[in-house]
Amino acid sequence: MEYSPRLKNKYKDEIIDSLRKEYNYSTIMQVPRLLKISLNQGLGKLALADKKVIDKGVDEMTIIAGQKAVATKSKKDISNFKLRKGMPVGVRVTLRGDRMYEFLDRLISTSIPRIRDFRGIDVKGFDGKGNYTFGIQEQIIFPEIDIDKIDHINGMDITFVTSANTDKEALSLLKAFGFPFKNESDK
Repeated sequence: MEYSPRLKNKYKDEIIDSLRKEYNYSTIMQVPRLLKISLNQGLGKLALADKKVIDKGVDEMTIIAGQKAVATKSKKDISNFKLRKGMPVGVRVTLRGDRMYEFLDRLISTSIPRIRDFRGIDVKGFDGKGNYTFGIQEQIIFPEIDIDKIDHINGMDITFVTSANTDKEALSLLKAFGFPFKNESDK
């Protein structure tokens, strides 16, 4: 038997049916699905001062995502920041398929509960087209990262790209995966 990620199976077995009933979709192809997860870490001033910061950032992001990360380069010159076009300023990785579902599972079940003073994730990160972005202030919430080997605490942005047409559909999809959003009554 071939391995299949837990959340991928949950999507096929449970989420499709529940969303289809909730929004009265005529076919299962209309049900929103998760297309990709993008991780982005801007290293800015640290990267300009020390070139090894980018290499460490790529290594950390590769460990977190389980897929090789790449350095992002600046698109234009900005003299006030002593930045030249083509200089590395961050790290990014895009996950699709089984790796995406594995990362989502690890994020929801182990990493998010490790956030200090966690009260739920804010619902305001939707872009109006069914995509959701939120930020993490410390990369040390991921159990793959060894805290003793960290030089700098860096944050990152995580973007969930869905096939949903509205934010409400995307919110229902992410909640069905078990995403810990804040309750509306907690405000």
